[in-house]
Amino acid sequence: MMPLLMANVGEKRQVVRVNGKDDTKAFLGNLGFVEGTDVTVISKIAGNLIVNVKDTRLAIDKAMAGRIMVS
Repeated sequence: MMPLLMANVGEKRQVVRVNGKDDTKAFLGNLGFVEGTDVTVISKIAGNLIVNVKDTRLAIDKAMAGRIMVS
């Protein structure tokens, strides 16, 4: 298990857990980062990520990416 921030470009990972306060968890859950969901890192720019989750591309900053634990 590691933070999504550590995943390499092109890797398909699965969300294991989301860390943080309840409002942070709810925000990321609404974006599709829920346990068991597949996430693919599309690109990394200065630590920020563009990811594909549930057939949608999203940009997330490195602080949020550090809270999403993947396997």
